[in-house]
Amino acid sequence: MTISQHITSFAGLPVTEFQPGVVDRLDAAGTPRGAVAWRIETDYEDSVEVFTSTLDRLLDVVGGEHVHALVIGQWGSAYDTAPPLDRLIAVRDRLPNLKALFVGEMTYEECEISWINHGEIAPLLGAFPSLEVLWIRGADGLRLAPVRHRRLKELGIESGGLPAEVVRGIADSSFPALTNLELWLGVREYGGDVGIDDLTPILGGAELPALRRLALRNAEIADLVAEALSAAPVVARLEELDLSLGILSDRGAEALLLGQPLTHLRRLDLSHHFISADLGERLAAELPGVDVDLSDEQEADDPTDRYVSVAE
Repeated sequence: MTISQHITSFAGLPVTEFQPGVVDRLDAAGTPRGAVAWRIETDYEDSVEVFTSTLDRLLDVVGGEHVHALVIGQWGSAYDTAPPLDRLIAVRDRLPNLKALFVGEMTYEECEISWINHGEIAPLLGAFPSLEVLWIRGADGLRLAPVRHRRLKELGIESGGLPAEVVRGIADSSFPALTNLELWLGVREYGGDVGIDDLTPILGGAELPALRRLALRNAEIADLVAEALSAAPVVARLEELDLSLGILSDRGAEALLLGQPLTHLRRLDLSHHFISADLGERLAAELPGVDVDLSDEQEADDPTDRYVSVAE
């Protein structure tokens, strides 16, 4: 699988590209300017200054107070430069109602996920203490120094290879309001060097008291993750557990069945997996009240032929 299409909704709002005339059309239709997630991007060849002027035009034309959700696509060459988050931070006073932000919302044609550059994101969280939703696509150069953020409810990082340093940054942070955490762990070939020890504080859940959905997706180490989850304290408070897009096999499925009860879950997403039909039937039978997603079954007799959904 590759990411071939742009998202059409974000934070519960339809995504609207900021283009000439779009505000007039919304106004004419009686649609509040804050009822959409605004998307901005520049061309691959453009400089950071072009991105800055595009952001300024959005704030001038739409009105920064009406921007509740912002989706950032290309900011120039994402292969070469990290997103200019300093420019966004500089205009934070013009975005008093920003609640949701997606950085790096690009298709593979614009930039392969494992080549999207990033930098340190802790200052961004510090600059927007009212932010409730943060999604990031890509993890090349991504860093997160430990931070305390009281209002963030949803954090997602999509990657073909998530650095362990980022996971440790999340684990050392405090997110008391976080209900949804989604991490695409990826593969070692593209920087995904996360180990179970790095995930242990998250699986303990001490700094994530409100967590209800945990997604550790697209993982080369999916079986090891499943084994760790079989006894992880955080699982007891979850409503949804997501291990999709990775190379989960019978080993991981067996661990889930033999571990702590999962019957309290509303949903268990294991789609894109390498689980045998017999184990799949056992999962469905032993978790009768759980929505178990075993779609997109993959076949590979040789474990070395197994693959995650999104790598490069």
